[in-house]
Amino acid sequence: MRPVIGLTTGLVLGLVLVTVVAAESVTPGAVVFVEGAVERSLSGKPGNPEAGALIMDKGAGNCIACHQVTGLAHLQWHGEIGPSLDGVAERWSEAEIRGIVADAKVMFEGSMMPSFYRTEDFIRIGDAFTGKPLEGEVQPLLSAQQVEDVVAYLMTLRQE
Repeated sequence: MRPVIGLTTGLVLGLVLVTVVAAESVTPGAVVFVEGAVERSLSGKPGNPEAGALIMDKGAGNCIACHQVTGLAHLQWHGEIGPSLDGVAERWSEAEIRGIVADAKVMFEGSMMPSFYRTEDFIRIGDAFTGKPLEGEVQPLLSAQQVEDVVAYLMTLRQE
């Protein structure tokens, strides 16, 4: 009986270890861009499209300040600076969308779009527009999971 408990405990611990390693976030400085795309999830977890839609509003992401999104027509003040995001999931792959949300300047040199997952070599108007400091370090505008949530929402935007 004892070896079975040991084996079961070992299997459970092994699964927990694999889950923890798989769920590890990529820090802003360690993001790997390939031609502007980011293949690997930044949070190690899938995004939540419903949470992503909330971030698109006037919160942390504020995407609709520059972009129009028909699926968010109930929200006010859609901008016209950036392209409409309707059908974005048909124009770009998930990896490309992740790269654009993380740091659009990698794919589109000179883009006005903020670098949402970058912590150095950027220009921001002031501390109020930079993520909340954590232990004195500059934080990105969006967390790794928030980027994944926005990507998950954007992947639902297909032409009707």
